[in-house]
Amino acid sequence: MEKILKNYFDTDLPTQSGLPTVKYCADQVNLSPNYLSDLLKKETGKNTKEHIDFYLINKAKELLLGKDMSISEIGFYLGFEQSKSFSKLFIKRTGMTPREYRMN
Repeated sequence: MEKILKNYFDTDLPTQSGLPTVKYCADQVNLSPNYLSDLLKKETGKNTKEHIDFYLINKAKELLLGKDMSISEIGFYLGFEQSKSFSKLFIKRTGMTPREYRMN
């Protein structure tokens, strides 16, 4: 899963196609989306969507600390159509806004 997501974000797919989907990840390993999620949940305790979110948040944290990009630019770079959606996911997963994270 890590390799699939790393490969996705090492290209310009996020800005062209948006966020990686469960279907995209499942297609990469020739499994159905439900089967992949069930398999990951059994092995890691997280389903596919949770793995995607975890990777996104870690990548966002890395970019936020780099300070070369605005928060809106980071959201767009990661595949979010609106920076509000990026901030909402970031708050949900970390308990703080991207700006608060950057300032800590």
